Amino acid sequence: MRIRSIRARLTLWYTSLLTVTFLLLGGTAYGLLVYNLSHDSDSALKGVAQILAQQTPRGSTTFFRPDIDDVFRRFFGFSPFDRYFEMRDPFGRRDPRWPRPSSGKLPLSPAALKNASDGRPTFETIEGMGQYPVRVLTFPIVRAGRVVNLIQVGMSLESMYMTRHRFLLIMAAMLPLSLLLAGGGGWILAHRALKPVDRMTDAARRISAEHLAERLGETGTQDELDRLAKTLNEMLGRLDAAFSQIRQFSADASHELQTPLTILKGELEVALRSPRSPDEYQRILKSALEEIDRIAHLVEGLLLLARADAGVLRMDRQPVDLAQLVEEVYGQTKVLADTHALTLDLGLVEPISIQGDYERLRRLLLNLVDNGIKYTPTGGHVTLSVQRDGGWVSLQVSDTGIGLSGEDQERIFQRFYRAVEARSHGESGAGLGLCIARSIAEAHGGRIEVESTTGQGSTFTVLLPLNS
Repeated sequence: MRIRSIRARLTLWYTSLLTVTFLLLGGTAYGLLVYNLSHDSDSALKGVAQILAQQTPRGSTTFFRPDIDDVFRRFFGFSPFDRYFEMRDPFGRRDPRWPRPSSGKLPLSPAALKNASDGRPTFETIEGMGQYPVRVLTFPIVRAGRVVNLIQVGMSLESMYMTRHRFLLIMAAMLPLSLLLAGGGGWILAHRALKPVDRMTDAARRISAEHLAERLGETGTQDELDRLAKTLNEMLGRLDAAFSQIRQFSADASHELQTPLTILKGELEVALRSPRSPDEYQRILKSALEEIDRIAHLVEGLLLLARADAGVLRMDRQPVDLAQLVEEVYGQTKVLADTHALTLDLGLVEPISIQGDYERLRRLLLNLVDNGIKYTPTGGHVTLSVQRDGGWVSLQVSDTGIGLSGEDQERIFQRFYRAVEARSHGESGAGLGLCIARSIAEAHGGRIEVESTTGQGSTFTVLLPLNS
């Protein structure tokens, strides 16, 4: 069964890791204990044998048993009850000059006898001499370059086995206690560590499309959970802005479409109420066609912006002569400028060619020039120019119109946004022209900048990369 709780999983992982660590450390400690006990036992037996060999002068036939107790006590710290010693001649026979040991006879293996004949000591563990094995050292006494006697000393491994047994009992008792404490501590730590997650979960449940202004609590500790809360808050901020933009977009689009549809519906209803003359029908149909064109233009702009937002705005990239483009737009808008009693001029026009979509760029420039003509009072000037600016091409549309405030300059490229001065100027429009112009510029890898002073005019600069 899969454990779904992160808190339980963290506790389980923590306890499992501690168990493995405990077993590894315990196994290592047990191995080191066994090695050290064996090494110390062998070293003590060797020390006992060396002392006994030194206390055995040539030709001596006496050996005082209390001396053996002192020797064992010196090396082991105590005089073990099951201690063994044996004196043999160079051929492995028991030396009759020495008293028979009280603890039992030590066996002599052929391998130990052979090593002793070569002057080498031999350690052996012998079973069957008691309840516990006996560790035996066969030690040769060498004088004048030859083996004169063999000493065998031994000791029961009872104390070593008991020490190992006690160590295992202590480890076995500590393991469940340690795991219990570790599991409880891990659960408490996991609970405290994940408490911010519970708070974030509760806060997230309260957040919906209608309550996106609420944010997750941040502790300011800059830890992983705090960074997660900060990231989620940033995401919620973007969602809130996106939902607000969608709601505003829906409201503005509905408003912009409602006006021409209402006009269109009203004119058609009036036309159907009573018979009309051909001229009246023609006038009504012409007015209806104008409203349909207005709706189509609005819908086309919305579709273009939707494609731009989705990153699927198709560009038919071909070599575009920007000087020719500027002159064409100048020719198309000259009549409109004359109608408004404005002067439309051509500034510096350098022969520059880039890779781009001719129709999209023409629409961009037409939108900028149309805005300049709309919001420039009678007698003003609108100027078009194109020139190189480092690695960029600069398309500029300058006017001497009503200008923009600082707040308007920050929001002028938003959809359906129209400055207060623009609305009071009485010019119609959906507020999509500059947004569409910016989308086209960005689709070409460029951008639009604006410089404006209220009451003195504006300059819109489109920067396009030369290598686009």
